[in-house]
Amino acid sequence: MELNDVIRTTFSARAFTDDPVDDGALYDILDIARFAPSGGNRQGNRVVIVRDPATREALAKLAEPAAKRYAAQVKRGENPWNSVHPTQASAAEIAATPAPAPLTDSFRNAPVVLVFLVDLQVVASMDQDLPRVGMISGASIYPFVWNVLLAARQAGLGGTITTLAAAVEPELQALLRAPAHFAVAAVMPLGKPVKQLTRLKRHPVNRIATVGAFDGPAFEKP
Repeated sequence: MELNDVIRTTFSARAFTDDPVDDGALYDILDIARFAPSGGNRQGNRVVIVRDPATREALAKLAEPAAKRYAAQVKRGENPWNSVHPTQASAAEIAATPAPAPLTDSFRNAPVVLVFLVDLQVVASMDQDLPRVGMISGASIYPFVWNVLLAARQAGLGGTITTLAAAVEPELQALLRAPAHFAVAAVMPLGKPVKQLTRLKRHPVNRIATVGAFDGPAFEKP
């Protein structure tokens, strides 16, 4: 598959067949993905490969509290977990909301789950003193995570970047025996998708790009 096609058709897969993902295929995917850039080329990225059903079940359980809040906020018409507008959903309302199965069952049903972590000792977090949620550290881990999905798509596999379990990061670190300075960036179920999507919906360029300033004219195709 051509690179352009891989980029245009890599989708978020959450439903998988019973086909296994063997170690050879997974090794090849990680071998390609490791060429992702990182700040200062310090390569603080790590990935934990989880096949054990009990551990995958634990990952699903750890994702449930954040999934419940996600669903409660959606029901209220809010953008879930955004850091600008506080949720109006009460703790009791969130607790009474069932965790949507699509947000957690993929950990149980995928043949393998990858947990991505980044060493905070080696990333340059330029935004650490700003009065908002930090973003910059992700530049040293998410290119690697995305490369895994691209390489998986090339191999006929698929997965999705999930972050729900990161809301209880200390528990996840304890489950995987990860040091406290390794931040959890993503939990990715991986397998052969039940259906391979080939047409994705995304905003056009003139909706996401402007010229000269944020409020500048839309960038149009010449």
